[in-house]
Amino acid sequence: MSDCLFCKIVAGKIPSTKVYEDEDILAFNDINPARPVHVLVIPKKHITSLATATAEDTLVLGKILAKANEIAVAQGSPDGFRVIINTGRVGQQEVPHLHAHIVGGPDPVGPMLKRI
Repeated sequence: MSDCLFCKIVAGKIPSTKVYEDEDILAFNDINPARPVHVLVIPKKHITSLATATAEDTLVLGKILAKANEIAVAQGSPDGFRVIINTGRVGQQEVPHLHAHIVGGPDPVGPMLKRI
């Protein structure tokens, strides 16, 4: 998509600090990190969100999760990490291109969700 922020990063039109890349996915540091380790992992193919992913996206979605530990450890979170995929308005997805946040660091990430 020509106006998608993450598609522009994949195309090299917007700079990013890449930490991993292969033919299917790109991982780069979040520009506004919430944790000492905060990496975004995106499919190079535009997929708007998990809500629009199809069976043909299974391999790339699996690769994002399969590479998460390698990326987290390489970035300084060897004792664990959290993977977050926000989806849609309720999930507070800010960029309409599927992306996984890998967050971690030396200290525990904190509670999963606020209790209601």
